[in-house]
Amino acid sequence: MRKSVVVSALVALGTCLSTAAPAASASPAAAPSAEAVRTVFIGDSYTANFGIGPVGTTPALCFRATDNYPAVAVDELAEEGVPLDVQADVSCGAAQIHHVWEPQDLPQGAAEPQKNALRPDTQLVVGSLGGNTAGFARIMKQCSERLRGSEGTLLPADPVDEDSPASGCSDFFQNGAGAEWLDERFLTMERDLRRMFSEIHEAAPGADTVLVGYPRIVPEDTSACLEPIPGGTEKPLADIDEDALKFLDKEVQEPLNDLMEREARAAGASFVDIYHRTGAHTACGGEQRGVGAMLERSEVRFLGLPLPWYVHPNRTGRDLQAELVAETIKHITTA
Repeated sequence: MRKSVVVSALVALGTCLSTAAPAASASPAAAPSAEAVRTVFIGDSYTANFGIGPVGTTPALCFRATDNYPAVAVDELAEEGVPLDVQADVSCGAAQIHHVWEPQDLPQGAAEPQKNALRPDTQLVVGSLGGNTAGFARIMKQCSERLRGSEGTLLPADPVDEDSPASGCSDFFQNGAGAEWLDERFLTMERDLRRMFSEIHEAAPGADTVLVGYPRIVPEDTSACLEPIPGGTEKPLADIDEDALKFLDKEVQEPLNDLMEREARAAGASFVDIYHRTGAHTACGGEQRGVGAMLERSEVRFLGLPLPWYVHPNRTGRDLQAELVAETIKHITTA
């Protein structure tokens, strides 16, 4: 059976940005000290925590929340006596693995290669990368008629094959023309992860690296995804049918998690397995859900309009990410 990798690609077009949440300062990091661990956070929209407001402005179109999981984890660790000296957080929505060593084009300007934030004295590198290399936005659009229309305009990707109907999504990827496409994406991610670890080691030879996995989006019982979200009218995964949901979970996201863990271990890095620890907090988890619904309004506004979550972690999910990342960092730094 063919496997692929996934998790989401996201960036919106334009120049003006505001948030639905009240303006607030970023959570203060622990004051640097002789014991503080010099740390750089890298990653994509799951590290930047797209959808949570307010967002930073450098660069604005990275949609990096000022209270993303790196900021929350830093505060948690400081309270536990494990201070981090954060040299930089360069996570950016829509980043792919190769943006560790190549610039990332944005609708306005570009973000520098993320490895430029590393220094020879950096001791810890942490973040999530991989899903955008897999083309998750294209997979989602292949499986959803609604995302192919105006509601998916801000998800900057095309379906893999516009002529293949969304209703045949799982068959398209398992038995049709999409199978070869998935294989190629899977191999690209494997190759790029290996280079990423090499690039990090070259830039910061003494640093420990922590690759952070992605939260589970679809639960074991996919029937839970057919009901509207609590207090709303949207289904968690919009109009994606159950066959496609099962495929996305078992043949896309779980293999993604396995590949990330395998490559991290092979490179001597640590891996934070969030997928297997968030089964009760999927997008379809009702009041406990840790992932915002596909087309549910997030906290972020753009040109005065609310942006959808596009299945990114909400505040509950962000806190789970921070807790599990802090747990791993504490283990590394106190071992």
